[in-house]
Amino acid sequence: MTGDFVYKVTHPKHEIEKTYTVTIKGIVNNEEIEKLRIGVKIDDYITKPAKVKILKTDEEKNQSRLEITIHEGKNRQVRKMCEAINHKVLALHRSKIAGIGVKDIPVR
Repeated sequence: MTGDFVYKVTHPKHEIEKTYTVTIKGIVNNEEIEKLRIGVKIDDYITKPAKVKILKTDEEKNQSRLEITIHEGKNRQVRKMCEAINHKVLALHRSKIAGIGVKDIPVR
């Protein structure tokens, strides 16, 4: 049963919303954010539109922190999306899946 649940919430075909907090090298600009929102070419496909929010930019460290929400969740998709706009991922954390945040789940 656990396997079925994991499959249903993680497999791209189910299009469950997944939210990631991503720290990238460099300061993002509005044009790059818009590309992510519309969809970028990675591998042999164009990603579906994503919700993207800039959480923080740190010019001293030359880093940006974004919140990216996608429905696909293909292999290494968020990393590849950031590479498509010429930013290397420094840290990546899935913070929500299907609207449920990591902090919402009790630890047993």
